[in-house]
Amino acid sequence: MLVAGAVGIYYLLTEHLTHVGQAIPYLILLACPLMHLFGHHHRGHGSHGGGYDSHQQAGEKDK
Repeated sequence: MLVAGAVGIYYLLTEHLTHVGQAIPYLILLACPLMHLFGHHHRGHGSHGGGYDSHQQAGEKDK
């Protein structure tokens, strides 16, 4: 499947470079909300203050 995807991308870039170039701004705009949705998947929404604390981890190592 990975090889088929690579062949498809190669075909698009070599044969349809102008079409791909015209779509890049739209793909970037589409990527922004997708990264926002999937970027919060592991931490959950609204947990800005309760994340990983490196100082707390360092203090526990000394004990």
